[in-house]
Amino acid sequence: MSPEPARPSAHYSYTAYADPAMAERFDRLRFGGPIGELLAEEQERVLAAFLGPVRDRIVLDVGTGTGRAALVLARLGARVVGVDASSEMLAVARARAAAEGAAVHFDRGDAHALAFPDRAFDHAVSLRVLMHAPDWRRCVAELCRVTRHRVVVDVPALFSVAALQAAARRVARAAGRPVEAYRVFRLSALRREFARQGFDLREIHRQFVLPIALHKYFGSRDRTLAVERALAAVGLLTLAGSPVTIVAERCDR
Repeated sequence: MSPEPARPSAHYSYTAYADPAMAERFDRLRFGGPIGELLAEEQERVLAAFLGPVRDRIVLDVGTGTGRAALVLARLGARVVGVDASSEMLAVARARAAAEGAAVHFDRGDAHALAFPDRAFDHAVSLRVLMHAPDWRRCVAELCRVTRHRVVVDVPALFSVAALQAAARRVARAAGRPVEAYRVFRLSALRREFARQGFDLREIHRQFVLPIALHKYFGSRDRTLAVERALAAVGLLTLAGSPVTIVAERCDR
């Protein structure tokens, strides 16, 4: 068991996920219903495409939460370690892995200070983490430090409708409402930070033009696919698609 991670205990990215009730309902909130299922399918497809064959590769899932990405990678044959700061989320992840018979090792850990040697893993994955982390640059540095080959992360884009939602959440948070006031990203900032760690951005995948919450409100997979294809056909996905998943590859292998 890794040591107790140092944390800014008041930051929502720690407190929100230390709630057992949140841990139990997290997957239903994120991946429930037809749009949630679509999100999960797309996440699996992009991970497989960005990492390539992972059988017998050692892969780290940082901010594993309830273990969804870790289990996807295990099904593809990877040897997976999942870390998260929330014991409550990890309890759900371990139960899911046990139910599947998946040999994923889950441990307590903090994305800002990973308790692993340099280049200990072939690849690292960190989904829905940088947007919430108190110090996202430090998290990128740690992901790159422990990885030999590729790092996959996803973020909401600055030039997207998601940025409006993020701004509204920051206002609500400032007014005292208990919401997750996540940040949005310029891809140029991510590119610079990975370059500082010796990594190049190799591929970029944009998911939706319209907010995920709007698609979930209507709850129609067919409508979502039709609308998003139409928006992509006129170039809006390339201009304003979000979230953005990127794969960065080490230059000095």
